[in-house]
Amino acid sequence: MIRCQSCGRENLDRSQFCEECGGRLSVAINSEPKRVPSYVPPVASNPGVRVSNITSVGIPPLVEQPKTEEPSESSDNKKASHARLTIERGGSADTDFALSSEESYIGRWDADNGIFPDVDLDANDPDAKVSRRHARIIYRNNVYMIEDLGSTNGTFVNRGRRLLPGSPQVINEGDEIIVGKTFLRFHINS
Repeated sequence: MIRCQSCGRENLDRSQFCEECGGRLSVAINSEPKRVPSYVPPVASNPGVRVSNITSVGIPPLVEQPKTEEPSESSDNKKASHARLTIERGGSADTDFALSSEESYIGRWDADNGIFPDVDLDANDPDAKVSRRHARIIYRNNVYMIEDLGSTNGTFVNRGRRLLPGSPQVINEGDEIIVGKTFLRFHINS
């Protein structure tokens, strides 16, 4: 089992994302259980391996790998957010979504299909007007752009024309972004 660093839920060993919160899981390189050899070589010939002195009848000594420190947070969580989206209307008004990657995806969470957007509007979109993979915000060379990913109900900037899928448009501080029926405000962190 893999424990989620964000919420603490136990997930299956082969999971890449947490079933509870959708966070990326740190996967151990060797997640398969280790088999205890029938013969344990002396410690001197196998540095870094600790052999237990306690044995039970018919059970060979335990072999343990030395413990290494695990990072307290994933490298993605350590990055400071450079921008944020804030919901403008409805029951979820003033909800912020931090953007910390060069590409931040907007959509609805769908664990069955492996969709875990950075800006998850699933709980804030009761009419399901936001597509699972709706849009993405791209940050490169100090320029922000938004791109529609072929959404059903469209992406709009400052109430202009519907964005053409695959054609990024530059966005600036304070721009209004509409995805489906969800109104968002774009802010750059200073």
